Amino acid sequence: MPQVELTNMVMIQDKITGKVLVQERTKSWKGLSFPGGHVEPGESLVDSAIREVKEETGLDIKNLKFCGVVHWSNNKTFDRYLVFLYKTVDFEGKLITEMNEGRNFWMDIDELKAQKNTNEFLNYLPVFLDDRYSEVFGSWNDDEPYELVYK
Repeated sequence: MPQVELTNMVMIQDKITGKVLVQERTKSWKGLSFPGGHVEPGESLVDSAIREVKEETGLDIKNLKFCGVVHWSNNKTFDRYLVFLYKTVDFEGKLITEMNEGRNFWMDIDELKAQKNTNEFLNYLPVFLDDRYSEVFGSWNDDEPYELVYK
């Protein structure tokens, strides 16, 4: 039976500096990303995003705006992996800079776009930053290259 995995990611932007909160992950999904994680059973998508950000950064967020979804579908097993994308400028608390999975820091968006990265994260940025897109879709399997389509 195909598996469906639900996750989230949140772009937190500082209203004053314009910088965004970035994670440099060293364990799972190594590389740069925005905070986020898995949706727990019985949990809403927004509640899971708020919880994951609190756990990973120490920040309390609110007024999340839905940006879109990254949707991966395995064309052999039919497994699906969905990442629900949100953004906010409403946050408070003391930032945890070091965590089990890496470190958190603020970065200018243009600097972030110019980074080399080891995961697919930079391909997700257009959905966060450009209202023309609401979905990134990728069909994959472990034997063939994939292509991402922006919709």
